[in-house]
Amino acid sequence: MSTVDMRVRVGALELRNPVMTASGTFGSGREYADFVDLSRLGAVVTKGVSFEPWAGNPSPRIVETPSGMLNSIGLQNPGVEAFCAGDLPWLAQRDVPVIVNVVGHRADEYAAVAERLDSEQAVHALEVNISCPNVDAGGMAFGTTCPAAADVVRSVRAVTSKTLIVKLSPNVTDVTEIARAVEAEGADAVSLINTLLGMVIDTRTFKPVLPRGVGGLSGPAVRPVAVRMVWQVAQAVSIPVIGMGGITCANDAAEFMLAGASAVAVGTANFIDPTTTVGVAEGLERFCAARGIGRVTDLVGAAWKKQ
Repeated sequence: MSTVDMRVRVGALELRNPVMTASGTFGSGREYADFVDLSRLGAVVTKGVSFEPWAGNPSPRIVETPSGMLNSIGLQNPGVEAFCAGDLPWLAQRDVPVIVNVVGHRADEYAAVAERLDSEQAVHALEVNISCPNVDAGGMAFGTTCPAAADVVRSVRAVTSKTLIVKLSPNVTDVTEIARAVEAEGADAVSLINTLLGMVIDTRTFKPVLPRGVGGLSGPAVRPVAVRMVWQVAQAVSIPVIGMGGITCANDAAEFMLAGASAVAVGTANFIDPTTTVGVAEGLERFCAARGIGRVTDLVGAAWKKQ
């Protein structure tokens, strides 16, 4: 039996360990249930849920890049009512906290989704996605200025008492300003980073591979950027930070926690090995045990003391 206390808190949530899934890479959990015991995770973060169904972007939607991938899915989903009727009852039977990623074209759409989910006991927290680069309206447009980010969070906070996580964009000049703005409007935590804007051009056709031109870059290539932003934000706000961006193993997760993250999310690695999340959680426990660390929370921000 392990002597390491792996429990962490994010807002009102107590997680059995700090490893969760990154939105958009794990469906709503059902898609991975044959490979992963969800009860061994800290939380499941669902794909983006909008008020009305979204069709997403035209294909191709994914292109491989060195040490990563570009995606331009466009937050395709059947809408909040379909989610509540289909995915949520299944999730409610799993022994794992459920965090629903909320998306919208306007602040009132975010609020409408949040209000609809507020009464659902199976939903433990909301992650407000103001950072997706793959939609023409909403998404990242809300996450690149303090007034816009604050407006969305204010609208959502007014209609829900659930733990509120705000997912931040790396495609900004100073991410700490956005983080402080959403904290001031009632965010209980922030998560970062979402994908970086990138492009791939086909040298045979002389055209961008993705129909929208740009897509979101994820995978190990972005990890140093993500660690740097977590380091900055964790020292700029008093609320918990959830770190993500290129995590593939326990050492990667530990790096984010040392930089100040209270929890981490595994994303692109799920496409390579669907059992990565559990492997990271178990590996992080071994990482602590091997170093005589009794509580995983002792890792949080420990690198600050070395400066």
